[in-house]
Amino acid sequence: MPVPYLNRREFLSSAATIAASISIVPSHVIAGTGHIPPSDQLTVANIGCGTQGLREMGEMLKNPKVRVVAVCDVNKSSSDYIDWSANGIRDNVREVLGDPTWWEGKQGIPGGRDIGQEYVEKYYARNKPSGKYKGCASYEDFRELLTKEKGIDAVKIMTPDHTHASIALAAMDKKMHVVTHKPISNRLLEGRKVIEKAKSSGTITHLLAWSDRPEYRQIKAWMDEGLIGELKEIHNWSYRPVWQQWTKRPEPAMPVPIGFNWKLWLGPVPDMPYHKNYTHNVFRGWYEFGGGSVADMGHYSLFPLFETLGITKSPTSAKAFGTTTREEVNQVYQWVKNDVAFPASCMIKWKFPEQEKLPAFDLFWYDGGMKPFAPEELEMDGKDTPEEGLILVGTKGKILGGFRGENPVLLPESKLMAGRDAERINSREVERMTDSWVDYMLEGKQTPGSFIRAQCITDTINLGAVALRANKMVEFDANLLTITNDAAANKFLTRDYRLGWEI
Repeated sequence: MPVPYLNRREFLSSAATIAASISIVPSHVIAGTGHIPPSDQLTVANIGCGTQGLREMGEMLKNPKVRVVAVCDVNKSSSDYIDWSANGIRDNVREVLGDPTWWEGKQGIPGGRDIGQEYVEKYYARNKPSGKYKGCASYEDFRELLTKEKGIDAVKIMTPDHTHASIALAAMDKKMHVVTHKPISNRLLEGRKVIEKAKSSGTITHLLAWSDRPEYRQIKAWMDEGLIGELKEIHNWSYRPVWQQWTKRPEPAMPVPIGFNWKLWLGPVPDMPYHKNYTHNVFRGWYEFGGGSVADMGHYSLFPLFETLGITKSPTSAKAFGTTTREEVNQVYQWVKNDVAFPASCMIKWKFPEQEKLPAFDLFWYDGGMKPFAPEELEMDGKDTPEEGLILVGTKGKILGGFRGENPVLLPESKLMAGRDAERINSREVERMTDSWVDYMLEGKQTPGSFIRAQCITDTINLGAVALRANKMVEFDANLLTITNDAAANKFLTRDYRLGWEI
């Protein structure tokens, strides 16, 4: 396993090392054929082989700097996953493997550790003279993987939100680097502990929601020119959720499917009866297991925006409103008190303190079809707010972009963008690097999306969930990690833990 801070490229450049390499690896590895010696590859364990885990695995397999050596999932194998298209996963695997017959004659959407292992080994077998490869270990329990696999450089966490913190902390305890899908955790205090561990362990970490966005740099340049005055508000909205939302626990309980370890799937969450409405890509809407739409999508838009604008101090308060539900009981419609799942749509408002280079401002989030009304500057051009978008409001003007700031314009566009064609950004032409974390880890450097840089966004997202659950404005002390105006709401900063899973 590579030492985190050793510059292996410098080491391998020495004549002695090159001579030694020639004697122990095939000559074509050194001869410029595009092959990378195992000593300069990042060995990765992929934890989570559901729809998103499989969807992203292809890019790792195709990256010659990565070697996937283990997979892990609490589900052995099944075809009952829910996804955005009937054949998207199948077709993606077929394309990566170069095998148009993969999954032929089978029904449903595949997932599970057997599928993940098969995917890895079939891909690597393509480059073997024998056409066979057996170099990917498979585990049901991530704790067993972390104990038994000694040559792992990094783990990639693709499990449901509620287990991200447990896995990340365990991996960092083993001095393994960590890459995780958003969020770092779906509880604020867990997120803080993961971030502190990232700082103290010396490991390299990466939150996949980070991306380099030149659109945000253009927005900042306009702000630095004083074109919108002082920042007052940021508005961000998404049409999500696209998954089904529930208002109460599903009943009756269902038998646990064969090959599915339900207790291990629950992880830190105390025992509850199994139901399919909790698992397989529908977990995000539950308070216990997910973070709602703001965690699902807000990380993508807000994390890089916070980074670009220098927003590092966490919000001091949050307030939220969600849709309500009624149901008929004995011929009478009654209000349903929903304390188990995120609402079908919501609005959240955070107050942020003065930052190093920004005044105090408010951040607004909208989802489920909610969005801000079009400002008059947009109506002047005969336009409405788009289905998803971002607006920055200043004392002198406004900037409008897509959900992640795509194609930003000063408002009103017809007047303020005249003569600024050179400043326009076509987001479709911007190259997005999704696996830049690989190079950073190989070079022993922290990534731009490091957990260490993600404290403010993690606090923000999780405090929004607290406000929804508390059903009132909550005031937050970021130093004491306490809700100061409602002691009862502090329970939402953490969770009740299953014995042995405490964080």
